[in-house]
Amino acid sequence: MVAKKQFLSAIVLTKNSKDTIEDCLASIAWVDEIVVVDNGSEDETVDLAKRLKAKVIGNTKGSFSDRRNIGAKEAKGVWLLYIDADEQVTPALKKEILSQITNHKSPITAFAIPRRNFLLGHRMRYGGWWPDYVLRLIRKNSLIEWKGELHEQPVIKGLPAGRQGGVGKLKNPLIHNTHRNLSSMVEKTNEWSEIEAKLMYGANHPKMNIVRFFTAMFREFWHRGVKEKGFLDGPIGVIEIIYQVFSRFVSYAKLWELQITEHRTPITEH
Repeated sequence: MVAKKQFLSAIVLTKNSKDTIEDCLASIAWVDEIVVVDNGSEDETVDLAKRLKAKVIGNTKGSFSDRRNIGAKEAKGVWLLYIDADEQVTPALKKEILSQITNHKSPITAFAIPRRNFLLGHRMRYGGWWPDYVLRLIRKNSLIEWKGELHEQPVIKGLPAGRQGGVGKLKNPLIHNTHRNLSSMVEKTNEWSEIEAKLMYGANHPKMNIVRFFTAMFREFWHRGVKEKGFLDGPIGVIEIIYQVFSRFVSYAKLWELQITEHRTPITEH
């Protein structure tokens, strides 16, 4: 019989998260164990997490997948709940999670949770922002590993074939307070686009040219603005559409920079 304190572990990834970590940890104070995996925060994040009784694994390096895997290794729970520092679990979601994992007899060992995203304080309903399912509740012995540098995904036993179970979907959402201001949006784009460009470059992406720049940006505009009707979120929806097109452009521009650097002839003095 598993002790209650080891039944459900929450794993939280942090980096300079002082503005959101307290609300995040308060929303999961009911779990049996909280493991914070911190990526070298230089603010009060670690102190705040320790004050709120979390187990902190500090100065971790590597990708998001690496840090999620570190959290899984350190956690003692039968079930793992992954939550980011800018997310919160609502009382309704708490009740649903406990209902699913208590006396669990289903072959389903992983659950996707919808996210209710707030951008610049506005709840996003269009533009591909809802329901925004993320696979975050996993039975530990079914988790093989997390993979991927960006937009990482867990590898679950029996999936994707699904012969030994499948992915369930919860109804109640995580609250996700993503970018609170435009400056943080731009900073994140600069950081993530660097990684994305290197991944595309490593995968031998075709050489960038004018046509590829325009088609990449048009696809993003079509998806966010037309297919997902992002403009229905009002001025913030329009800002987000333009921003996502810009973000896509920056990633491909950095890819182009890597490609031309590869073939650039060094300048030598005579």
